[in-house]
Amino acid sequence: MELFETLKKVTLDSYRIHHLVAIFSLVYVILKISKLIVKRNEWIRALETFPGPPKHWLFGHVREFKQDGNDMYKVVKWGESYPLAFQMWFGPFVSILNIHHPDYVKTILASTEPKDDLSYRFLIPWIGDGLLVSEGQKWFRHRRLLTPGFHYDVLKPYVKMMADSAKTMLDKWETHSKSDESFELFEHVSLMTLDSIMKCAFSSNTNCQTVRGGESGTNSYIKAVYELSDLVNVRFRTFPYHSEWIFQLSPHGYKYRKACNVAHSHTEEIIRKRKEALKDEKELGRIQAKRNLDFLDILLCARDEDQQGLSDEAIRAEVDTFMFEGHDTTASGISWTLYSLACNPEHQQICRDEVISALEGRDTMEWEDLSKIPYTTMCIKESLRLYPPVPGMSRKITKPMTFFDGRTVPEGCLVGTSIFGIHRNATVWENPNAFDPLRFLPKNSAKRSPHAFVPFSAGPRNCIGQNFAMNEMKVVVAQTLKRYQLTEDPMKKPKMIPRLVLRSLNGIHVKIKPVDLEP
Repeated sequence: MELFETLKKVTLDSYRIHHLVAIFSLVYVILKISKLIVKRNEWIRALETFPGPPKHWLFGHVREFKQDGNDMYKVVKWGESYPLAFQMWFGPFVSILNIHHPDYVKTILASTEPKDDLSYRFLIPWIGDGLLVSEGQKWFRHRRLLTPGFHYDVLKPYVKMMADSAKTMLDKWETHSKSDESFELFEHVSLMTLDSIMKCAFSSNTNCQTVRGGESGTNSYIKAVYELSDLVNVRFRTFPYHSEWIFQLSPHGYKYRKACNVAHSHTEEIIRKRKEALKDEKELGRIQAKRNLDFLDILLCARDEDQQGLSDEAIRAEVDTFMFEGHDTTASGISWTLYSLACNPEHQQICRDEVISALEGRDTMEWEDLSKIPYTTMCIKESLRLYPPVPGMSRKITKPMTFFDGRTVPEGCLVGTSIFGIHRNATVWENPNAFDPLRFLPKNSAKRSPHAFVPFSAGPRNCIGQNFAMNEMKVVVAQTLKRYQLTEDPMKKPKMIPRLVLRSLNGIHVKIKPVDLEP
């Protein structure tokens, strides 16, 4: 009997505790939601001078984006109704001021305001607190330490390595050139740019283009990058996933952690091997006497004015950042450029004639050739305008910001720059959807705002690797045109979709034929 009474008392106490926990949890949730509602109302008032398209009370504008290949055009269409900038809502509590005009973007890009703490926060478990997402003094110090890695003298020897990687890819395309069927090129180009960055930035020959996926860790790295890009997008679009613990407990969170482990294993192995090789070589001069300096040498040997280098954690973050930024964005730029030229055979032929003249019988590009292909360069820029590899970016402002028309946004506002929207803005570009490389003749560029074309961002936080990227695009596009005639597949038109970089839902398909077989 006494045991029964004891059990009864324990059960009642347990029930009361659970009851209290439930009440406290409910009160916490109510207070949290109340706080979010108050904040939402504050942002509604703060952004009332920036009207936007009608939104759903719960989903905001999320359900307007169908992920069907037309989402990018929807933002451009909204921009026609709401000039300069408009508000967008992702869920009931997250608002972003979306800007799509050069005069507005100039204000935000001229500042050193940090990247937003929402979407970019979702990248940190993957690429760490590197140049892309860091802020303040940490960003300034890292930027200063990394800048020598992109000096003219460092970039110059990379051109031969880029040319070799491009030749390997084009050799593989021989099979496709004998077929009347189109093939998907983004995956090929992505492997090629990874091969290239491994050679250039890390002095590592992976043979990732020729070794089958099952035997090569680099191929699994590319798959991990694809998956991480998709999962970051899923997390941003799914409001409950903004909560760290909900995302971590979800199936998507599990996939994200698994893909992160693959990516980190890849970069850690690169750093480990280099540290072993540099044990006895602590000075850049002694390393340079043996071989060309690369990005990783400069990272490991960088010292500030106090002779302090980067921590192991910082080195991995910068390697992860550069591995992603240096191969995936460039792969997007090259793939869309080749597609653009496939759709515009008259411009393609002008580029081919220019390249053949510049190479003077050679098959591969050299450093001196980069300046000899101005029309091809204009075609690359026009493709970057129509298909920017990074279609948008976002900052969180730390103090009130006033734009040229007198409208102001308060501290804490998320300001998104739609690069795609700026590049397709009909008030800035005549016939904006047409492919016209002559827009980039010097006399025509001089008539436009320098912020009308920002594929690499602009201002103090512009892309540190833009010269590296442009060099690689020139090399790959030139060597491809020297060797192959590209034509589009009208049955497989790409469906643009913004991930971390601009991709296509159904891939990017082209047909190719050897140039020497042209009639």
